[in-house]
Order: sequence, then structure tokens, then C-alpha cells
Amino acid sequence: MTSPDLVPADDPYILRAPLPDDLVVLPHRISAGNTHANNRVRDDIWSLGPLIDRPGQVLTRIHWKNCPAPLRKELTTLAWTMLNGERRPTMVQQAGKRGTLSTYSNASARIWMWMTWARWLHRQGVHTLADVTGVHWRPFTDTLRSRGVSRRTMENYLSLLSELWEFDQLTALPTGILRPPWDIEGVDDYLPEEKQEGGRENTTEPLAPSVVGPLLVWAIRLVEDLADDILAAWDERTRIASRAHSNPATPEGHAALHTYVQKLLADAAPLPTATTRGQTGAARLYIADLTGASLKQVHWAFIRYDLVSVAAQRPGPCPLTTPVTGLIEGRPWRTRIDFGEAEDLWRHLGTAAAVIIMYLTGMRPQEVQALRSGCCPDPSPGSDGANRHLINSEVSNPTDAENPDTGEADVDAEEPHLITGRHYKSVRGDDGNHISKGEIRTVPWVAITPVVNAIRVLERMVPPGELLLSSTHHDTRRRTNPGSLTLSALAERIKDLVAWINQEAAGQGLPGQTVPADPHGPISPSRWRRTLAWHVARRPGGLVALAIQYGHMRAFLDARTSAGYGARGRRGMHSVLDVETVLATADTAANLRDAAAAGERISGPAAGRALIDAADTPRFEGALLTARATRQLNQMRGHLLYDNPDSFLICAFKEDNALCGPDAGAIAPLPFACQTGCGNAVRTDAHAQAARAHADRLEQRAAYVPGPMAKALHAAAAKWRGVADTHDATARTAQEILG
Repeated sequence: MTSPDLVPADDPYILRAPLPDDLVVLPHRISAGNTHANNRVRDDIWSLGPLIDRPGQVLTRIHWKNCPAPLRKELTTLAWTMLNGERRPTMVQQAGKRGTLSTYSNASARIWMWMTWARWLHRQGVHTLADVTGVHWRPFTDTLRSRGVSRRTMENYLSLLSELWEFDQLTALPTGILRPPWDIEGVDDYLPEEKQEGGRENTTEPLAPSVVGPLLVWAIRLVEDLADDILAAWDERTRIASRAHSNPATPEGHAALHTYVQKLLADAAPLPTATTRGQTGAARLYIADLTGASLKQVHWAFIRYDLVSVAAQRPGPCPLTTPVTGLIEGRPWRTRIDFGEAEDLWRHLGTAAAVIIMYLTGMRPQEVQALRSGCCPDPSPGSDGANRHLINSEVSNPTDAENPDTGEADVDAEEPHLITGRHYKSVRGDDGNHISKGEIRTVPWVAITPVVNAIRVLERMVPPGELLLSSTHHDTRRRTNPGSLTLSALAERIKDLVAWINQEAAGQGLPGQTVPADPHGPISPSRWRRTLAWHVARRPGGLVALAIQYGHMRAFLDARTSAGYGARGRRGMHSVLDVETVLATADTAANLRDAAAAGERISGPAAGRALIDAADTPRFEGALLTARATRQLNQMRGHLLYDNPDSFLICAFKEDNALCGPDAGAIAPLPFACQTGCGNAVRTDAHAQAARAHADRLEQRAAYVPGPMAKALHAAAAKWRGVADTHDATARTAQEILG
């Protein structure tokens, strides 16, 4: 409800017109603890920061320069009313809309559309909203449609324009704008024709296995093997910079500096250089600390001796004294860490930790952004002796892991190695409005050791209680956004990390551990969650590092021990996983159909059943499934096909026949526990060829390892050759199998 002093006494929902000195967002709309700057109505730029409580969210700004001057006053009045007012209950019920008029996200979208409308009106010679007539609405909607927008997008645009009239009814100085005709006649005539569009499922492409594997290997290597060296080097670099900035200008420092420089020039020795913000130059801080001179004295020495040219001609290292203990492939990865690379290594370490958390938990990026130092206390053994990691995004309230509705500990909080944190998607208050600061999840994520290690590293990089990805502490270049690093900043850092990995892999003689370019473009934070689901559903056995974790994750998810594994009222990660699972089964069925049509022979106890099921499984030509299609395929239990490339077979999964030990009610097998002789097995000629090729590779490896290991490799090779031989002896064509 709006503040009583803002409205006429006879109608509490009508707001007076704003004054130039009024705050853009009034105090009753700002949550406790929000410290973002608040503008005045007269300002040319309005920040929506007072409405933004989510860490890492870019602060949206409204630039009124984009609005034609004659229409600006009317639109600022309507925008201010939207930001600070409240709809009447009758309007909420009739329109099915929320009570409070705006959050930062829909406010920005509304005002963008209103300005687009205002600029069009200005070109038509309309300088006040009261002059808008029926002849203006249709041509403008035709302009929007000419952009080729979808029917759903166009419907949203028209809804935003309709709200101009709604908000005009809630101000003490209405403009008198005409109600849009689609509110009266119906909206269908103003929308483009319906097209066959994809459903509302996530359309984000997963990362390629060839990208995920080496990237995750290096991320874990940075966190678990190299973090101590990097953090120690960063501490030393920080001390050097601090001393250099505080060095006074003394005769002793001046003498030491000139002695150092003159000897360096006389010996034609390299000058210490460092790279700062992408620019390589003489390491002035390092030289100042080395000689005890002040930075001003170093500056004048650079001019006197033209040291900028010397640095360009003879760049030299700036070795730190911090000892190096980390190993890569059993060898020290550095003899010394250089002063010039310490900042980049620090940056890459934080990025690697973020990648591990985003990938191996299934968290949304904004949920990772909300985690704080202290969110993962050292576990205490439970009654069964198992350690339990509980991760909470709020560290000041010990009851955050409790059910906010009952105050009792949530059952899922007792599961081993679980993460509880804050989520944001679809979080709404009692009035139906989105809550910018989100809420604590009542159902946790799965935590494994690499995730805990990544959190521990981030906790060493920020103060206690601070956001783990705090831009204040991670952005050493001081281009900070309040709160956590933004998603665009994380995407840039991942790109830089990949470049460093490829350079380091070449330098370490590990060309097989480089990260190739992803076929679907940049590695954005939003793609990790989708990628986890892809690997759980499609490649659980080992195309990426820590593949066994995916197998355990599949067991955990199929058993539904998380009672939904998502936030309240949402299916969370399950919805993404189920889409990937269904897509995987559809692809497997299509591949089996194609193999049979090409004349490949098929073997296995479930061959006949698999061919029939493959013929009945819907084909999805490159489009994501709708939720309805996902449910339909999930109802086909006992008739879905799962590819298991690590066992060189297709599993025509039936729980009763499965030897992998699935839990009761499971919809998929446990590929990491696939057993020889299972009644669900199906093989094609291609599977047999792959098994024989794998046996050849094992034999080659056996020639280069000690006796006991070679014996095991020979035995494994013989096993897979036997599998291929059995297929060759028993396989038949689809026509022969189905009679």
C-alpha cells in the first residue's frame, strides 16, 4: 500500500503527481539493507538500484534522454506512479495481475516500450498522450509486427502498452490517454499468426564434452593443487604493492634506485616488467619495493633513463620469493611465480572455483552469486558416522536450514553432503510480486568434495561473511558492480581462464589438455546447469572428469531422495534433467531405427523389444521438448532406450530385468553399474566394432605398463573382444528378428 501522505484522502490508491525533488523510489518500496543510490525525479537518469536486492544483478538505469521532450513529463509521472503505487484489488482480480506495480525487471521493460511508443508518436506529430486516438494504435502495432517478433513477444508488448492506461487511472493528474482497442475488442487481431515454436523449456545449449573435460580438469587442478601457491603469491604481491605505495622519498632510496638502474644499464640486463590491465611495461611497484625508493622517484628515474624503451627492448622477470609447492603431472609447475602474473593467477583461481560450483551443484548462476563466506561450516559426524556439509547462503541466521514455514529442520537437510542456499527464480511474496532478494531454499543441492574445496578457496579470497564472488574483492581492476561479480564479468573471466589454460597446457607439454572452442559459442555461466543435466542423462560413465560423480548423481536423482530437488513450488534441476533424459532416449531410438534401416545387425536379449520401442518412440527433429511431451515420454516406462557408450550397448530399460541395481521406481538405468548378461542389453554392429577398437587400445596400453597392470589390461581387452565375437555370432537383421 502506498504511503498515506502521498495520496488524496478520498482514494488511497491515487498518487499525487511527483515533484522534481521527490525520490524516484519512495522509502516504503525499498527493502531493509538496500543501500543503492536513489535519484530524484528531475534527474536525467533514474537508477532502479533501490529495487534490486540480488547480489551480482546489474543495476538497471532509465535514461530519459531517449524520451522526446514534449512527452517526457507525462511519462515520468506514469513511471513514478508505477514504481511507487499499488493497483486496486478489483484491478488485480480482473486482470490477474500483481498488486504492487513494479519490480526492477518489469519496470525497465515497461519504460523501454513506452519510450519506443513515445518516439513513434513524436514522429507522427503527437506531443501529448491526450491526443492519441484510434488511428494511432493500429499503425504502431503494425510497426512492431514488421520487426518479425513472435506472437508471444507481441502479446507482451501490447500488454505493456495497455498498462499506460491503467497507470493513468492511478495518478492525481491523468494524461487522459485513450484505452488501447485490443483491451476492448480482443488481442488476437493485433497479433502475428501462430507459428510452430519451441516450448518454454530451457533452450540453452550444453557445453561439448571435449570442452567440459579439460576445463574441469584444470579448474580442479587450480583449486586443489595450485591454490596455496597462488594465494601465497598474491599475498606477497599485495605486500610489495603496499610497501611501494608507502615508501617515502628519501636520499637513501634515491641512491639505491639510481645504483640499481645504472648497473642494470651497464650490464645490458633485462628490466623487470609486468602486465597490468593487458598492458606490459616496467614493474614500477616491484622496482620501488626492491630499492626502497618512492613511486615518484621511480617515475623520474624512468624519464631520466628512458626505462620505458629499455623495458620494451629487454623485458625481464619479477620473481617472487614465495616457494612453489604445487605439481602438474608430478612436476613443479613453476620455479618461481612472477610478480606480473600473480594478479592473473588470482583471478583465474576465483574463476575456476566458480566454475566448479556452477557445474557440480546444478545451481543457477544467481544462486552461486548469493553464496557467502561461512556458508559451508565444517561438518560434524551424524548418527550414522557420515560427515554432512550444509551450505547456507545466509550465515548470520542459524535457522536458515530450517523450514521457514514451520521452523523445523527440513528432512532433506539431514542428507549427507547437501547444499542449502538462496534461490531467485519465481520467488514471489504474498502479493504475487517477485522478491528481488530471493528466499532460502527448503530443498538442498548435492555437495561433493570438489565443491567444498572450491568454497574453501573462495573463503580465503574474501573476508568472513562476504559474498564468495564479491566484486569488491575479486575485481582487482576496480571496475566494480555492487554485490557479486556480474554474469557478463564471469563470462569474460571464463574466456580468459580458457586462454590461460591453453597457454599453460602448451607450456607444460600437455597439448591433450587444451580446451577447444565450443561449437555453440562462448562458455557463459548459464550453460553449466544445462551441461550437468546433459552429462547426467547422456554421458554418465566418463567422457568428462569426475564422471563417477555423474553416476552417483543419477542414482541420487532417480531415487528422488531429495523429495523434488528444487525450490518450493518448482521442479528445479529435475525439469532440466528430465528434458535431457527424454531427448537422450529419443536420440537413442532414432539411432537404432537408422541402424536397422541401414542393414546393421542387432543382438542381445532385448533386441526385439528395443526395435518395437524404437519404432513407437516420437522423433524430435532438433527441437526441445515441451513439458507436455516430456511427461508423455516419462509415462513410457519400460519402453525407453538409453545409450551406454562405455558398455557398448543400448539399454532397453526395464526395472525388473536390470542387473545394475536401480532403486524402486527408477526411470533410467545406472550406467556406471552396468552388468554383463543383463536382460535389457541390445547391441548393434557399430557397438561391436567400438568394443573391438577399445580392446585394441587396451592392448596397446598394456605394452607400456608394469606386469600386473598389463595383465589386467589384457584381460579387459579379451572381455571386450568376447563381447564383439558374441555379437557377430548371434546378431540378426531387424527383419529376421521381427519375423
